Amino acid sequence: MQIKKYIAATLKEASLIMKEELGGDAVILGTRIIEGDDRFKKKRMFEITAGIENGLDKVSESGKRAKLSTDNNSSGDYLVELKNLNEKIYKNPSFAKIGVKEECPAQTKKSSTSLNTELKEIGETLQFREIQKPVINAIVERLKKYKNFLTRENIDSYLISSIATMIPTYQFELKKQKEPKVVSLIGPTGVGKTTCIAKLAVISKILHNLDIGLISIDTYRLGALDQLRIFSEISNTDMLVAYEPKEMPGLLQKFKKKDIIFIDTAGRSQNNANHLKETKLFLTAGGVTETHLVLSTTSSTRNLVDVAQKFKMFNYKSVLFTKVDEAVSYGSMLNLVFTYDIPIMFLTNGQVIPDDIISADSEFIASMIYKGKMTK
Repeated sequence: MQIKKYIAATLKEASLIMKEELGGDAVILGTRIIEGDDRFKKKRMFEITAGIENGLDKVSESGKRAKLSTDNNSSGDYLVELKNLNEKIYKNPSFAKIGVKEECPAQTKKSSTSLNTELKEIGETLQFREIQKPVINAIVERLKKYKNFLTRENIDSYLISSIATMIPTYQFELKKQKEPKVVSLIGPTGVGKTTCIAKLAVISKILHNLDIGLISIDTYRLGALDQLRIFSEISNTDMLVAYEPKEMPGLLQKFKKKDIIFIDTAGRSQNNANHLKETKLFLTAGGVTETHLVLSTTSSTRNLVDVAQKFKMFNYKSVLFTKVDEAVSYGSMLNLVFTYDIPIMFLTNGQVIPDDIISADSEFIASMIYKGKMTK
């Protein structure tokens, strides 16, 4: 299989160019937005990375022969591309070159070797990371259990391990089953649910070879259907729309041979009980297998707690934290999951599909929270 990239002024235009050259068998490996590039006079452009079996001399839809070869924009061999993508998502490397956040003054000063002094400095650092006092106290108490083993050289390692024990994670199962798994993402407005759906759909399709269906019940937000429909077109993924709860069983019947059906819901304010109940009616009618809550890392602890509590009516299994590249600290994540024992499933750090997503790992997240950056 060969890899090729297509760049155009719109995602739909790039998709049409790709399909004209490669035909309907092309596999979408990723999409991204290009901004500030002198080649395009700093205009916003859209890029699609696609792969095709037996790349040379592929017959296009128009009947013309399009010679497909790797060039300067090529990502190389298809299997290598998939391997790299799999490692990026599931093996938790530093998947974004995010600059080091502002360091807490307590981290830069030297102190005596007194354990109490060390723990005080750690408390200051954690407070600087916006971790709440009860959580800090719990961390310090865990560290005290290892007081006979702690040194100035290893205390950070013990600290990160202690924080990691407070972060439950959820493994999203991707495998063929007798019946399709119906998965819904819920959450407040603007957290990035539709983009998360697209990322999970691509991961399921190209990394796990599953047959995917998309159902949107987001018929309220302007342009919401267009966003998901464009993705479904360029990724060759079937998509249906439900305008009323009573339509859900019929749509599921059409997708009865799918492996996974993703339901994209409308963003709802946690303070609007009627809207939440309306969404609940759709998901109940749709026989949802599992629901996951999408939250923004940029939100305050108070807001995250309010959303998490009021969305409990959906009986969600885990949370996906988005916009980690926009957050100035990550303490609110720990405050929420430790206090309410909510597991984390994925983190996302941008809109590139599917690259900007990473499977949750307790040690990785603990390090991110303590150090204030996305590197181990």
